[in-house]
Amino acid sequence: MDFSTIKLVATDMDGTLLDPQHQLSPDFFPIFEALQQKGILFAAASGRQYYNLVNVLEPVKERVIFIAENGSYVEYQGQELLVQAMDPTVTRQLLQKARTIPGVYLVLCGKKSAYVESTAPHFMQQVQLYYDAVTVVDNLLEVTDDQFLKIAICDLAGAEGNSNLYFEEERAHLQVTVSGSIWLDICHKQANKGKAMEVLQEKYQITPQETMVFGDYLNDLKMIQKAYYSYAMENAHPDIKEAARFQAKSNSQNGVLEVLQQLASA
Repeated sequence: MDFSTIKLVATDMDGTLLDPQHQLSPDFFPIFEALQQKGILFAAASGRQYYNLVNVLEPVKERVIFIAENGSYVEYQGQELLVQAMDPTVTRQLLQKARTIPGVYLVLCGKKSAYVESTAPHFMQQVQLYYDAVTVVDNLLEVTDDQFLKIAICDLAGAEGNSNLYFEEERAHLQVTVSGSIWLDICHKQANKGKAMEVLQEKYQITPQETMVFGDYLNDLKMIQKAYYSYAMENAHPDIKEAARFQAKSNSQNGVLEVLQQLASA
């Protein structure tokens, strides 16, 4: 395979670049340096919060493009390239509707912080994986001093077959995405990883044929569609495997790093 034209690499994090314990392999950093030497831009594209991604990639944070909150927020070298916030009134309506779903927990994802009402241990264990700036409040509806990038619904019963079914009407004007087995994300209609890729490709004059992406879950689908070199992980959702042109080994086998090493050596 000819990787000589690649100018941009974007990878999902959980289930993709990170191992099943949500850890980043130390082997990533020398490969990252090799890609930098070739002039290849690298983007971390995740449903995770921006502050969390920065901490995960702390040693190279000044040289990584951050696509956070499923594409609602894009930052590179201190410059905000995209802030796709939801209308505050719509946000309130969504929160009120989400509260009617039995047994779910809500995260209101703002630009400044993530906001939660519950501190239930099994919920907070999940929150702490993906959010580093977290504020506990009495009432999410009373949070006003922020831009809201996403509402994340933690559904321990399984998002795809449960909470996902409550928001069929909203799909016409919002982005409703199953982003993990227990996570449903609701964002601005234009907020997704694919839109973020379009912004980057336009800004840096990079074509889909010069782009490589990796993903494993449904929130990666639109990103997969923006690259010729699109890779589904071996552990990916069936829809992602169908959409991608190529397949990488599972995240437990460092599948992303194997392909990136080939790219670095090309």
